[in-house]
Amino acid sequence: MVERNGVRVIRRDIAAARWWARAFARRAAAREARALAKLDGIDGVPVLLGWDGRELLRGYIAGAPMQQAQPRDRAYYRDALRLLAVLHRRGIVHNDLAKEPNWLVRTDGRPALVDFQIAWTRGRRGALFRLLAREDLRHLLKHKRTYCPEALSARQRTILDTPAPHSRLWRATGKRLYKLIARRVFGYWDNEGQGRVRD
Repeated sequence: MVERNGVRVIRRDIAAARWWARAFARRAAAREARALAKLDGIDGVPVLLGWDGRELLRGYIAGAPMQQAQPRDRAYYRDALRLLAVLHRRGIVHNDLAKEPNWLVRTDGRPALVDFQIAWTRGRRGALFRLLAREDLRHLLKHKRTYCPEALSARQRTILDTPAPHSRLWRATGKRLYKLIARRVFGYWDNEGQGRVRD
């Protein structure tokens, strides 16, 4: 977080990445910039302020990450479902909503989403898009089950009980490798809903 002209903004600097990870960091920042540009004007998503290939600037949203705020109000999840629906109508799938730090509870109690580095930005709404969008929804419902389980509908419980095939495969295979790389190479992990922790 930095200040530009007296305003708080979030700055992602590609040069801060390790030399061997800069190409990946640039791609991730470019993807985030595309997603935020397509989501321009949506309340609950950061505003894209600039992207020049080296530095991404996005608006700051005041609030606390989900794992700290632990939202237990039904209204939060109702509004979060609406926010997800708006994203999907714009052709964007977040793809990283299992991580509680990517969900904010704003100072007025409403939801916001951050970190669009691995978002689907192609806009095509075919079978793969629908599958990924359903996983966005399922991850939100997992958080709802943690903090507000009494508000889950029967349909939402059914969605929770039926993860997509690629999600089951990921948990059985790739997730272990991902954790190994994240912890050993990059020095951080999600810490099971308690936020990202660095060694």
